[in-house]
Amino acid sequence: MILARLAAAQTGRVGLLIEYVVVAGGGAGGMNLANQGMGGGGAGGYRANVSGESSGGGASAESSFAGSISTAYTVTVGAGGSGLDPSTSGNNSVFDTVTSTGGGHGAWRNAAGVNAPASGGSGGGDWSLGTGPGAGTANQGYAGGAGGPYGGTSNRTSGGGGGAGAVGTAGASGVAGNGGDGVESSIDGVATYRGGGGGGASGSSGGTGGLGGGGNGRTGSTGDGSPGTANTGGGGGGAMVNAVPNTRYGGNGGSGVVILKYPDVYTATFSGGVTQSTTSSGGYKVSTITATSTTSETVTFS
Repeated sequence: MILARLAAAQTGRVGLLIEYVVVAGGGAGGMNLANQGMGGGGAGGYRANVSGESSGGGASAESSFAGSISTAYTVTVGAGGSGLDPSTSGNNSVFDTVTSTGGGHGAWRNAAGVNAPASGGSGGGDWSLGTGPGAGTANQGYAGGAGGPYGGTSNRTSGGGGGAGAVGTAGASGVAGNGGDGVESSIDGVATYRGGGGGGASGSSGGTGGLGGGGNGRTGSTGDGSPGTANTGGGGGGAMVNAVPNTRYGGNGGSGVVILKYPDVYTATFSGGVTQSTTSSGGYKVSTITATSTTSETVTFS
């Protein structure tokens, strides 16, 4: 181990190979105030280079990352979109040059009318009379689902938000679409899904959030969507209103996460402002970095 450390010090980038999972904040589910189920939020973009695993959007693991000691690398953990301000999507997460794009919000309605879902790391779900769901970002996530038939109140169904591992499901007659599933990783030794899309809303049956922290869409006639799970980048569930002029809000998107795995001969020092925990096992350390609001700091290896 001493020789490995000396070699790394002399050659700069040799020896410090870093595996990462970088997940952005999820998009909020759609807010609503008039007789309509709104779309689920898209999951935050998912990028990973863990050997033998997948990145988002069906991509293979990204290239290896050779780090340098005494170099300050930017680490940003993106917050999820707010269901109270559904025009905003999730926020990006970053590790050095690796940027994961925040998830797109679901279709939402205010007094001025219906607003289209947003594209993002994964795209937001659409509503019944929409023009199409939000798109995902290549190699990060998938598109949201289309809205279902318009018909009577119970048939006004929306699509689920896209997930890092699957497209959001389209709404059907009386049944809202489910959020797309996320991607599973064992970078920290525990197989965990992250990046699930939020479920859409309907007057009779709300959509289920995708595996990986997606929030459920409203399952009854009037109510708020469920939030995405913190530190997963899950999209928020869509809201439903049958009784005008009530206003119901989509679920908040889940905050993102950055996870770094590196040889245990090195020590990671964080500049502060983020919450991080580091564990050691099998010759490696794993640092998991989280935040409740979008926070950008640095990490330096020695």
